[in-house]
Amino acid sequence: MNKNIFEGKWDQVRGLAKETWGKLTDDDLERAKGSAIKFKGMLQEKLGYTEQQADGAIKDLLDKVGADSIKKEASKIVDKIKK
Repeated sequence: MNKNIFEGKWDQVRGLAKETWGKLTDDDLERAKGSAIKFKGMLQEKLGYTEQQADGAIKDLLDKVGADSIKKEASKIVDKIKK
């Protein structure tokens, strides 16, 4: 996993994580503060994920964040074309 991508998308990751895993509190997410390693450990501790499950969950989360960003950019381009 690319650490810089995780840190750069932290606000989006944080919001989606709260939606996906209701057991994660604001305090939990604040402790992770954009650290993929801390976030992974939190998934293992709070949700009982194995290391592989946590890695997969983070990858899926980043894929969703990336897809949302692409959709937003595409929408902006379409709006510009329509004008």
